[in-house]
Amino acid sequence: MTWNAKDIVSPGAQQPTKNLPKTGAEAQNVLAAKGGSVYKEQGNPDRDGKDPFPVDMSVEIAGVSLKNPVVTCSGTFGAGQEYSEFFDLSLLGAVTAKGIADVAWPGNPTPRVAEVTSGMLNAIGLQNPGVEEFLKRDLPFLKNAGCAVFVNVVGHEPKEYYRVVERLNGVEGIDLLEINISCPNVKAGGLVLGTDPHTVEEVTRGCKMRASQPVMMKLTPNVTDIRAIARACEAGGADAISLINTLTGMKIDIERQTFALANRTGGMSGPCVKPVAVRLVYEAAQAVKLPIVGMGGISCWEDAVEFMLAGASAVSVGTANFGNPYVTLEIIDGLRKYCRRHRIGHVRELTGAVRP
Repeated sequence: MTWNAKDIVSPGAQQPTKNLPKTGAEAQNVLAAKGGSVYKEQGNPDRDGKDPFPVDMSVEIAGVSLKNPVVTCSGTFGAGQEYSEFFDLSLLGAVTAKGIADVAWPGNPTPRVAEVTSGMLNAIGLQNPGVEEFLKRDLPFLKNAGCAVFVNVVGHEPKEYYRVVERLNGVEGIDLLEINISCPNVKAGGLVLGTDPHTVEEVTRGCKMRASQPVMMKLTPNVTDIRAIARACEAGGADAISLINTLTGMKIDIERQTFALANRTGGMSGPCVKPVAVRLVYEAAQAVKLPIVGMGGISCWEDAVEFMLAGASAVSVGTANFGNPYVTLEIIDGLRKYCRRHRIGHVRELTGAVRP
């Protein structure tokens, strides 16, 4: 039994031509050990390649065409090189590169990761090599990945964001810029910028003025009213928004009677944040007409369906990648099967389709 791209991408979409590393029998064995397979199911009516109810999995985010609505979250997938050892990245809708600043950032002191119930805390501090090293080391790989490329942009203040955007402006191989104004781990940056509507509108407008690529603003959940922030992005000219970033949390080691993270607080992610994320995506979708990439605790296809019904045009998978490198493929395949079972001919019909 073999596995190939046509099993999870849209009918008629261009198929990847390179060999898929660790996605044939070897990947089947890995997933079989987990109790099942995301690829070809026994008794599946399309095992012979003839789909009795073809589903168009393609979506569009701010003019960028994706072969399916599954994206990877910034900071959880690197630049995709490590995950390419598990499967062909061309099967994804898009890869979002880890946050990039104008210069290299060393990040926070350790320890900076802690496990919590149904999730994790991180205080990495947006460690990154800087924009020049990214362009030299990571972008050449991403340009050949066979999927859309989103680049996450970070900064301590507006002028730092603008320098990165200006450097990435018009660079071949970058389809969309995601502006991270929401990370709670940077003392002088994201949290402040992302919680004030006036500043959000200013930064959005400044990035749009300097970018030829579409601009997507990444929102923090640590606000009183997400609708005001979403409207500020729309007023500033954003092409799309993504949410949520992590919730600010804390963990204390009771035996050592000290903080589990050197930074004291960190961003909480994983399944524990999903109900909050779904609610915020729904509220943002009701407030603006921008396409939304929903994220926050997605770990299975059922979660992805929930986010899309709430108003997301695409979904982004983050923390779940750490425990299961194949989770994005499972979600793509599950979405397709869900649409077929419900006789939904195009996955984008799910967006905002929740009923009262």
